[in-house]
Amino acid sequence: MMLFALGGFLRGQVIEFYSNGLKYQTLTKSGVTVMCAEMPLQVRSYAVLQVAVINGSSSPRTVQPSWFSFESPEGRAITAAAEQQVIAELQQHGGRNDVIKLVTAYERAIYGAEKLRSNNGYEQRRQAALAMGSAAGLKAAAAASAIALVRTRLRPKDSTDGAVFFVNEGKPLGPGILRVHVDNELFEFRSE
Repeated sequence: MMLFALGGFLRGQVIEFYSNGLKYQTLTKSGVTVMCAEMPLQVRSYAVLQVAVINGSSSPRTVQPSWFSFESPEGRAITAAAEQQVIAELQQHGGRNDVIKLVTAYERAIYGAEKLRSNNGYEQRRQAALAMGSAAGLKAAAAASAIALVRTRLRPKDSTDGAVFFVNEGKPLGPGILRVHVDNELFEFRSE
């Protein structure tokens, strides 16, 4: 019994909190903290999560969207879409409403998280994306490129944030287990 309790302690405990109407879950392992919340929007065929990763460890860590997966209670597994896939789809099929939904929801989530001070995330990508073209598809792709979590090598004390997109027929993810790999560490979050 003692070993089981100690094992639970070593795995870390998921902490839940609310910020700007979003329910976040956060977990720290080996100095790395992952925070995530499902966003109340669907863009095209995607369910969207807002994610932040903070490297409080003493060594560099890599994070990328394709290392995120979601498993439903029925055992159906979905791997997050690569940022290039999301950007390409929105460039071809995106419209003004997609831009408005993405930017409004993401800014509400990120600017409401007052303790998060990303030095490698959305704000830097947003500035670059706003300089892109003017057609609706290009603007939707630019918004997605600014918002999407991208493959990042985090040095100690660095952080990043972004949206992770799951192809899910435009529906919320629902109950299940979100799995996030940051190098060799596995972070698991359960949703009801």
